[in-house]
This record gives sequence, structure tokens and C-alpha cells, in this order.
Amino acid sequence: MNRQEKEQAISDLRTRFEKASLTLLTDYCGLKVNNINQLRAQLKEVGAEMKVVKNTLAKLVLKDTGLEALESYFAGTVAVVTTGEDPVSPAKVLVKFIKDHEKPVLKIGYLSGDLMEPKSVEALSKLPGREELLSKLLGSMQAPAQNLVNVIAAIPRQLVTVLAAVRDTKA
Repeated sequence: MNRQEKEQAISDLRTRFEKASLTLLTDYCGLKVNNINQLRAQLKEVGAEMKVVKNTLAKLVLKDTGLEALESYFAGTVAVVTTGEDPVSPAKVLVKFIKDHEKPVLKIGYLSGDLMEPKSVEALSKLPGREELLSKLLGSMQAPAQNLVNVIAAIPRQLVTVLAAVRDTKA
């Protein structure tokens, strides 16, 4: 890798870290290429990206972005999963993939300035996702209006029922 490529890689990685709301570091050693591609595709569907990084370049970037706490985890084969969107969905995808394939190994997570142990990332993956929370919120917001419509519609319905009963008794 020449100097220009290194500068570009550092710039890309810096941008990735600065925009990320969630960063997950994994050890992908022993994972086959088609499995890595499969994981990348699943992560991309939920708005996350996975990138294999050079540890020396990543350590340079960490000093610039204020993520020095992650520096000790950049050893061995490291892939970085980042997302600037919903942090729950990538955690769900990664935890499920690890359970199915027993690899990659989750090293650490970083969410909103805090380090997350693998158990915390697993707990994050069990939370409802953004889409589910939005649908619950919408349902909660619609419930009072729906109840009002039902009450207002019940009065004419009862009147029609009473008139039908009177008609049937006179006929």
C-alpha cells in the first residue's frame, strides 16, 4: 500500500468513525470469504457497513477521533462494523450471525461514548428495533382517535338497532 492509498484509507476510516453512532469490533479469523460477504450483505440491509482494517492505520485514526479507548482492541484480525443509523439492527444481525456460525468473535462495542462488552451488545440486540418502536408509537397515537370514532359510531348503530326491533314488533 503506497502513501496515497494509506492517506485515503485513513481518511475513509476517520469519516466512518466520526459518523458512527455504533461501532463494533470483531475478530473474523477463521471465517470464510463467502460468510464474510454474506454478513456484509446482511449488515448493509440494515444500514451498517463492515470493513476489514489495518490495525496500524486504525490506531492512527483513533487518536484523531477521540476513540482512544478502542486502541487496545486493534490486535489480530479486526473488522469494524459501523452504523450512523439505528444501533439495534446491526447488533441483532451480528449477534444472530455469530450464533449461527460461531464466528466472528465480538471483541467490543462502542455506543455514544461508552464501551460495550460483548454481553452488553447482546443485550442491545434484544431490544426492539427502530421500526418496531415506531409502529408501537403509531399504534399508541392512533388508539384514542380510533376509540372516539367507535363511540361516535355506536350511537347511530344503536338507534338503527332499536328502530329495527320496533319495526319487527309492528310487522
